[in-house]
Amino acid sequence: MSYIIYIVVALIIVLCFLIWAMNFKKVSPSSVLVISGRKSVVTDPDGKRRSVGYRLQVGGGTFVMPLVEQVDVFPIEVLPLSLKCPEVLTSQGVLISAEAQAQVKPSTGEPFLHIAVENFLSKGSSGMSFVAQEVLEGHMRGILGTMTVEEIYSNREEFAEKVIGSAKDDFEKMGLELISFSLKDITDSQGYIKSLGARRIAEIKRDAVIAQAETERDSQIQSSEYRKQGDIARLKAEEELAEATKQFEIKRAEFQKDVNLKRAEADVSYDLERTRISEELKRKEYELKLLEKELQSKIEEKEVIRRQLELRSNVTLPAEAMKEQSRLEAEAEAYKKELEAKGRAAGIRLEGSAKAEAMSIIGSAEAKSMLEKAKAYKEYTDKALQEKVIDKLPELAKAVSEPLSKVEKIIMVGENQGASKLTSQVSSVLAQLPDVVENLTGIDIKKIVKDKLVEKKEEKGKEE
Repeated sequence: MSYIIYIVVALIIVLCFLIWAMNFKKVSPSSVLVISGRKSVVTDPDGKRRSVGYRLQVGGGTFVMPLVEQVDVFPIEVLPLSLKCPEVLTSQGVLISAEAQAQVKPSTGEPFLHIAVENFLSKGSSGMSFVAQEVLEGHMRGILGTMTVEEIYSNREEFAEKVIGSAKDDFEKMGLELISFSLKDITDSQGYIKSLGARRIAEIKRDAVIAQAETERDSQIQSSEYRKQGDIARLKAEEELAEATKQFEIKRAEFQKDVNLKRAEADVSYDLERTRISEELKRKEYELKLLEKELQSKIEEKEVIRRQLELRSNVTLPAEAMKEQSRLEAEAEAYKKELEAKGRAAGIRLEGSAKAEAMSIIGSAEAKSMLEKAKAYKEYTDKALQEKVIDKLPELAKAVSEPLSKVEKIIMVGENQGASKLTSQVSSVLAQLPDVVENLTGIDIKKIVKDKLVEKKEEKGKEE
């Protein structure tokens, strides 16, 4: 059931969209949609508001309600007009014909567009063109009657401005806009305009002939004056040129005399200077040879010194440096080994002292324990006491050697037979045990062990 509801809702949405799409009307920028059927309020050019039964859509698009509103298209493009006014009397009473060109379009202003739609919606572009042409031709006739032919012919822009100003109010009342107006041509059947041209042409030709004659006269007068001035200037220039030539020749003679004198002095000076320079040159050459020999000897001395320095820098100094480096490295290595040996010796001494102190403490503790036990053993017989002491000997030996079993690494410093010495020290400690026992208990372990051995030998002899 829910799926059916969804399908129905979707169909309704699609149907609404289709209806909207079918009734959505679009319009180009050069047209206006006139949607009739519902009322709207518009404002007239005088400011009054009134209710009308249509609305306008300029460009774009709008939704048109079906069965309620009707759509019409109103063009707002430019309409060209070709205007002709035949046989019009001017202010002088001259009968002329005029041709003009104008461009008209519906005004896009809000109040004027409504007026244009109301006036020309049913007539279309052709109706607007006809009405606008009739109105403009009438205003043209009126303006032509107030101006002379000369004014119309020479002041066409003024004539166009008067026509536009005269027709402006009528066009606003119709909702139209006069974009441009220009006068193309004016003619007459009586030859008035042609006569104006002929008279003007004659005046121009007369003025041209007079101007040409005056120009030729002025040209001849001016040419004569210029020729006279030119001759005077030429003669004066020639006079000045002759004077300048004379002065130049005089100056050149004086200059030539001075030049010859200076040249002779220069020749004598040149010979003397050449002789002096030659002698000076020979003397300089001799001094230069001596200087070269001195420099050569100095160069050889410098070369010897350079080679000695080179030998010292390449051979002597590196050898001395290597020798010093080897000595320092040997001293550093020896010092390093000495420090390591001292460190190891100090470690061994500390470790040995600690072990000796521990063994001493252990021995003291065991001695005290044995003294206590001796007091308790006074009640035993000698045989029982001897047996008890002999049974404890392995434990005493174990106690003496047990600290050495817990040492992971032993480093001997200073002697080659360190291991045998350590063994002998342990053996000497164990050898002192019978004396310690005898001092503590009065039992001679050595004698007991010796008696035991004698008894075993006797028993063995008897058995044999």
